[in-house]
Amino acid sequence: MAAVLRAGDLLVLTGALGAGKTTLTRGIGEGLGTIGTVSSPTFVIARTHQTTSNTNLVHVDAYRLGSVHEFDDLDIDLDNSVVVVEWGRGFAEDLTDDWLDIEIERAKTSDDEMRTVTIETHGSRWNGVIFE
Repeated sequence: MAAVLRAGDLLVLTGALGAGKTTLTRGIGEGLGTIGTVSSPTFVIARTHQTTSNTNLVHVDAYRLGSVHEFDDLDIDLDNSVVVVEWGRGFAEDLTDDWLDIEIERAKTSDDEMRTVTIETHGSRWNGVIFE
């Protein structure tokens, strides 16, 4: 997925606790060449990760945010970063016309580590983009 991402891209991740939102973000970070470890921003709300490219990865845990206005107060550089927002459905998509809605569902049994990932594209930025 990281191969198709570029500065200005917004990804909104939805899924239950333990579904794999932060794990997916770590994988995106590896693909973007983040310097250091991508960890959950639960207590700091937003964490910017430098990369070996010119595009930073911003990882946001919006669980405690109540509106797009509170998100705006974080002063995130949306135009020059790949921004991944956990728990942002319902307001983060108001930040831009082009974004990805990614839902991660974990199997119902605790023994099964299988995940189902559904990607819904929004906006012309994603026309013709193929995720492998």
